[in-house]
Amino acid sequence: MASGLIAALGAGLLWGLVFLAPLVLGDYPGLMLAVGRYLAFGLLALGLAWFDRRALAKLSRADWMEAAKLALIGNLLYYASLASAIQLAGAALPTLIIGTLPVVIALCANVLNRRSGDEDVVRWSRLLLPLLLILTGLLIVHGNSGVGSDSAMHSEYALGLGLALCALACWTWYPLRNSRWLRARPPGLSRAWATAQGLATLPIAVLAGIAYAAWDAAGSGPGFGWPLGPQPLLFVGICLLLGLAASWLGTLLWNRASQLLPAALLGQLIVFETLAALLYAFIWYQRGPTAAEAVGIALLLAGVSFGVSVFRPQR
Repeated sequence: MASGLIAALGAGLLWGLVFLAPLVLGDYPGLMLAVGRYLAFGLLALGLAWFDRRALAKLSRADWMEAAKLALIGNLLYYASLASAIQLAGAALPTLIIGTLPVVIALCANVLNRRSGDEDVVRWSRLLLPLLLILTGLLIVHGNSGVGSDSAMHSEYALGLGLALCALACWTWYPLRNSRWLRARPPGLSRAWATAQGLATLPIAVLAGIAYAAWDAAGSGPGFGWPLGPQPLLFVGICLLLGLAASWLGTLLWNRASQLLPAALLGQLIVFETLAALLYAFIWYQRGPTAAEAVGIALLLAGVSFGVSVFRPQR
């Protein structure tokens, strides 16, 4: 139990770094942050592919297409949306929106289970309390966001909110789709499948970077100094850190926790990522949470905890 909790905490602390990067590299577009991170992850996967070469050789063309879809939506589009949302709307609200993932994923899984006739479903009435707590917390933070009366500020904040919801949709779809693929295959493919997604991410990230460079060169972009931008050493260092720590080591620690802890407990521990992201953001801003943010965080944590307990399997 202790080893599992430490592993889950470590994964949350590492995953929280992805919320800090857009603040440190505020001059970099969200898409380029995603491209840099997943280029690093893809290059790392090239080295890891040797250890899983036999399993990778057995994957069909359809399997590689599925890996590419997961890489595009769950990796590149998700992080580009999240990074842009943080830069436009600040760190607090996008972080709290992503923090609702445990309950949102469980809700979507509940809908899919009902459609498929699965007996492992939950009555919607039992979900009323956690959903009310989560929505109330988000509304409190949203209503006290500190956005000025300037229309440009309002439009930026609204766009950031929309991108945060897009990121939430991407990472709600990803684990459900990924889980369905794994359940349809023999056990023991988890590491090889993660490596396959890293390999699939690499060409997608390269193409996305080239497309952005062409768009920027045409005069439509913000004038980003492609490929490494205004702070090349910092950019490369953070991308390598995210590729190694968040994309690889964080997942390794989470898989370790998954082997040691009950699933019902593990779902609640995803909040470590949210808490770590908020902690890093407040350190970066050199301030503590406002009263509204503190209330919103407390309501979110309470809602996620109640929501996960609702989906806990009954003996």
